[in-house]
Amino acid sequence: MRTRIKICCISSGDEAKTAMHLGADALGLVAKMPSGPGQLPDWLIAEIVRSVHPPVATFLLTSEQSSEEVIHHVKRTDANTVQITDWLSSGTYSDIRTSLPYLKIVQVIHITGEESIDQALQIQNEVDAILLDSGNPAGTTKTLGGTGLVHDWDISRDIVRQVNIPVFLAGGLHANNVRVAINTVKPYGVDVCNGVRTNGKLDPEKLKYFIEAVKG
Repeated sequence: MRTRIKICCISSGDEAKTAMHLGADALGLVAKMPSGPGQLPDWLIAEIVRSVHPPVATFLLTSEQSSEEVIHHVKRTDANTVQITDWLSSGTYSDIRTSLPYLKIVQVIHITGEESIDQALQIQNEVDAILLDSGNPAGTTKTLGGTGLVHDWDISRDIVRQVNIPVFLAGGLHANNVRVAINTVKPYGVDVCNGVRTNGKLDPEKLKYFIEAVKG
């Protein structure tokens, strides 16, 4: 099955057009985070979302931890997918689904050890997909993505084998390692931010090579 490609940290309509032209299946739009690259104000996220058309998906990356605030955040941007980068501390996924039945819900799990497998198994029936990344929500300053770091792909592979929903793989991917990552983990999709950028800007050449590597 074809590996889907999500390009994250999209910062403008022009970057969105470039990513779509080169073959992206989904675009990641990063809202306010405790740390990390690519953060945009909600008004700009909404503007970029309006420029994107099916079948390309728009992922709102939110650090909100209450279902109520996640709902409000999605409504401000009109993205068709929400990527929850931290754990919900109040409310439930069902609250979000009831309020926004069209919305796809993707929960990020930051791979820190074998406990990440249990986390994936616990939530797999409540969300539409899981995204495996290399952040540290428990740090003094939370890192919820965009680290450029590779995590333990063996744990990611075990999650893919054990859950029954799509899994995206993120964390330190680039054109020179993504094929090995796909062969090892066998994810539904891959997600890249820093690996296709030069001086913080989306680099069409790096993106082209990345997509070619994904396609093998």
